[in-house]
Amino acid sequence: MPGHPAPRRKDHLTFCLTEGWTEVRNATGQAVRHHQTFELSLPDGRILRTHISRPPDSKDTYGPGLWSRILRDQLRVTPGEFWACVQGHDLPDRGFVKPPEESIPADVLTLLVNRGVDEKAVLMMSRHEALALLYALLSKPIQ
Repeated sequence: MPGHPAPRRKDHLTFCLTEGWTEVRNATGQAVRHHQTFELSLPDGRILRTHISRPPDSKDTYGPGLWSRILRDQLRVTPGEFWACVQGHDLPDRGFVKPPEESIPADVLTLLVNRGVDEKAVLMMSRHEALALLYALLSKPIQ
């Protein structure tokens, strides 16, 4: 792959572990013996599955043809996305919805509105401000 190191089984394993793939077990709950197999459930309902020949932490490299099929058919990422995940822990965009880090919980919004605070004013607040206001209002008796 131009611009990227030769892909190794170890890199393939690192990608799966970094992105949070789940190791597949056989019917008796044991590890699959012929290959290490991983699955990743996507938000749209598809399940990706990839296989790493044993030993998975080997420094053996993949040939270009096999590697392009693994990226395209199993991992569903570009070489750039793969290496960004392996080397920089940047996860590929799979369409997972990330909740806002500072969102105001719905019950806090409801309690503030029920206490007479304008909903638009609450939505303009940070999480910290909304919680501080709620604590202040709850410490006073209802009029």
